[in-house]
Amino acid sequence: MNKILTFVLMLLISLQAAAQWGDEEIDSEASWQDRVFTGGGFGMAFSSTQDYISISPLIGYMITPKLAGGVTFQYRYSKYKIYTPSISTNDYGISPFLRFNIYPPLFLHVEYEYLNYEYPNSLNTAETFREGYNSFMAGGGFFQPVGRRAGFFVLALYNFSYSANQTNTPYDSPLIIRAGITAGF
Repeated sequence: MNKILTFVLMLLISLQAAAQWGDEEIDSEASWQDRVFTGGGFGMAFSSTQDYISISPLIGYMITPKLAGGVTFQYRYSKYKIYTPSISTNDYGISPFLRFNIYPPLFLHVEYEYLNYEYPNSLNTAETFREGYNSFMAGGGFFQPVGRRAGFFVLALYNFSYSANQTNTPYDSPLIIRAGITAGF
């Protein structure tokens, strides 16, 4: 519940600040270098039961002034401390996406994700399994510019491929919240 409350508060603060932006949209005659953007996300969490580190760089291209496409690469490291000895796993994936700017700072987002997910065998602590997961996600978010060619984004997605009956899934819920930065080069 605290995550949702924090997200709503950040959204309200950012919407107020972003309402002043919007004059610097990309021109339809811009060069391909001006249309390319990079960025990504970084996350980590530490607890008494599990440590988690995630990095997800992205590269994208502004197709039109309102439509962008790109790809995100993902890597996650997890250390499960509930096992003796502890078990470390590595996940990696790729996510092509499309993003449509409704009205600054709001956008719609759709993506396909392939994630190669490694998880511990709950019966044998020395063994891990690896499976590929396909997810189709859609949602929306907001983008807060920071200067002319950089900004911060928060994104809420719904995973339409999520199944509560599935065991050993990489997601605990169909709702996925992400935050990160983007920058032109």
